[in-house]
Amino acid sequence: MTADDTGRLLYLALLGIGIAGWFFIQGREGIGKTLQHAMVWGFLFVGVVAAYGLWNDIQRAASRDQISQIGTGQIAVPRQQNGHYYLTLIINDAPVRFVVDTGASEMVLTANDAQRVGLDIDNLGYFGRANTANGMVRTAPVELNTVTLGDVTDTNVAAVVNEGEMRESLLGMGYLQRWGRIEIANGELILTR
Repeated sequence: MTADDTGRLLYLALLGIGIAGWFFIQGREGIGKTLQHAMVWGFLFVGVVAAYGLWNDIQRAASRDQISQIGTGQIAVPRQQNGHYYLTLIINDAPVRFVVDTGASEMVLTANDAQRVGLDIDNLGYFGRANTANGMVRTAPVELNTVTLGDVTDTNVAAVVNEGEMRESLLGMGYLQRWGRIEIANGELILTR
């Protein structure tokens, strides 16, 4: 929890205490009615705190990969609030969510995603090396049978599986260069074949 989160929580707690105090002072003659009002305000307060705490999850679920097919062989993807672009590709008939990373030279799959698309990660040759933000990691080159994005399907796509810990698979230039044009304009990533 950051200092801003702590400050907001403290503010909400003080506001809740102030409202509860006002109800008790105003309703000295009817304690039952005062308790009823206090419970309503308490539930509202808990609801606001819960919504605030879950807001990032709610936004993430609502704005997941809103890919727009804007023409034949052309898609647009909105930038998410964290500044990244996310794409879900269908690899060997399994959906895999990627963060677009033009700084990555290859399409990089997490071990979990590699398993989901049918790769046997225990029998891969991890003889490659990649320099990441977390240091050097071993990688295994793989070839993906089919990769589909929008109305475009590619076959025999080169990728690597990262042996280290990764939260998300990366969609690097190894795949993005297959598109004829990559453009970022007005908060959208536009890929054109």
